[in-house]
Amino acid sequence: MRLFIAEKPSLGRAIANALPGPQQKGEGFIKCGTDTLVSWCIGHLLEQVEPDAYDPVFKAWRFEHLPIVPREWQLQPKANTRKQLTVLKKLVKEADELIHAGDPDREGQLLVDEVIAWLKVAPQKRAKVQRCLISDLNPDAVRRALAQLKPNQGFVPLSTSALARSRADWLYGINLTRACTLQGQKSGYQGVLSVGRVQTPILGLVVRRDDAIAAFVSKPFYEVLANLQTEAGEHFQAKWQPSEACAAYQDEEGRVVSKALAENVVRRITGQPAHITQLTRKTKQQPPPLPYSLSSLQIDAGKRYGMSAQQVLDVCQSLYEKHTLITYPRSDSRYLPEEHYERAPRVMQAIRNTCSSLVEAVEGADPNLRSKAWNDKKVDAHHAIIPTEKQANGTRLSTDEQRLYELIARQYLLQFYPNWRYLDTEVMLDIVGGSFIARARETVENGWKVLFPSRSSDDEGGSEGLQSALPPLQQGQVLQCLSGELQEKMTQPPKHFTDATLLAAITGIARYVKDPDIRKILRETDGLGTEATRAGIIELLFKRHFLMRQGKQILATLAGKALIHSLPESTTLPDMTAEWEARLNAISQREDSYQAFMQSLEATLGDLIGQVGQTTVKVPVSTETRQKRKGVRRSRKNTTKK
Repeated sequence: MRLFIAEKPSLGRAIANALPGPQQKGEGFIKCGTDTLVSWCIGHLLEQVEPDAYDPVFKAWRFEHLPIVPREWQLQPKANTRKQLTVLKKLVKEADELIHAGDPDREGQLLVDEVIAWLKVAPQKRAKVQRCLISDLNPDAVRRALAQLKPNQGFVPLSTSALARSRADWLYGINLTRACTLQGQKSGYQGVLSVGRVQTPILGLVVRRDDAIAAFVSKPFYEVLANLQTEAGEHFQAKWQPSEACAAYQDEEGRVVSKALAENVVRRITGQPAHITQLTRKTKQQPPPLPYSLSSLQIDAGKRYGMSAQQVLDVCQSLYEKHTLITYPRSDSRYLPEEHYERAPRVMQAIRNTCSSLVEAVEGADPNLRSKAWNDKKVDAHHAIIPTEKQANGTRLSTDEQRLYELIARQYLLQFYPNWRYLDTEVMLDIVGGSFIARARETVENGWKVLFPSRSSDDEGGSEGLQSALPPLQQGQVLQCLSGELQEKMTQPPKHFTDATLLAAITGIARYVKDPDIRKILRETDGLGTEATRAGIIELLFKRHFLMRQGKQILATLAGKALIHSLPESTTLPDMTAEWEARLNAISQREDSYQAFMQSLEATLGDLIGQVGQTTVKVPVSTETRQKRKGVRRSRKNTTKK
């Protein structure tokens, strides 16, 4: 008998529906035909034990106990899924052949592997375990995956990498959370000051942004525009480019801060001839944006609909598991396997019948076009999020489900539209020795941009100061500067984070790092955390009252700010997480070892705990918290009286 072990019941049902033979449902499993069973986990069935399971003395939080480092790691069954673990224990014992059907990512690999290890499956039987990688729950896609089973032993490094991550997060989180909380208690703070190697740098990002805004002092700066006229009476503007001689009157960003200097330029150029010294015209093109990864979808949905990262993930899970309308959503890839290209006509037909607002977009798509999205070299365990071949009545979807399906479907259809082609013109002018520049961008062919009629054609970056068109001009031509125009502007503080911009910052965290080596790692690992964990970590920061919402803005609370200001700086920056991810990736590629990674972490942990022990963690107690505490004390008194 063979047994499939899926990551969750929805995947188990999808596997059963794709297998031949009659189905017979049992308690926690489905029998298919005469010799195949499909069972499942319910997410992680096992969890790390608490420190006091290793030694009862650790139940009390004391600084002298730290760092707590288990010598023999222990897992325990999760209370709410213990029943399903018992089901699997019986089935695994009876099965001759096991097939691992966890989700196609690092955590999905570990999730089933740890159950197999926990159940003490014999080494000979474990060596024969097969791996099934499924990213689309529709029967045809599942059947294709069932026909392409691989030896599970080939995924041992991936599982080891996930195991290292899990244990390292436990060590880091347990020890630093206890250290910070104990230091906070000395100052009268009664809450838990939670620390994590991803959550804390994310909180640090918000705190530093809030601090920069609070400390910002707006200052005036000045720009000069030349209002120009051709011999034919056509008008356009050019912007003054200060020379090196003006450096003393500019700030560190190159903005002119002397009003007198700008006013002098206005007087000098008014009524003077303007000579075109250089004119360049270049036809350029931009390919369609790639299909979505989870983060890129979360960012777009946040910008357009104000949805949080967790909301997007939850809706995507529904579209994937309940409706089977999209492929695996927790993907960090924006590319597609080349063999999938042949299925494009069926996917387009599904989009047409599911999303009425995209009927014209489907009709305008050219199935003979092939964007750079199809690239086997860029696809690992899972591919970009795209619609499946399943058709559904769109009216049965919730508003958020309709919105996200439409976003995902439109992004897929873009791959069958031509490039956006445009003409960039740049004109350099000399007006009484001063340098001026005018730029324009004109669309030659809309291409994929036709699917975004509400967007400006020059909003794809690099468009600052662009005019929609310039009159016919030639190098050497002499124009008339009718007048100079002084523009007084004020420097603007950075903006508070929103759901979309915070997620964009997390995925593009490299721009906040000075060390070029760390920056390179973060670019390669796609930011802080993983696609599967980012939304949950952001929500956790809200639940722990380190972050709060103010309209669409995300701000740090007093507790969040105090924690970041008290911690060793290295714990609040993304650098260490980047190094972790690089090493975890190296473990998955057999280029680093579990033992070396854990040993270096333990050494670092001791140093960090020592630094926290020398720090005073002062967390201001808000009025709301004081009132809650008073209420708790009153409640206790009343209970005692009864």
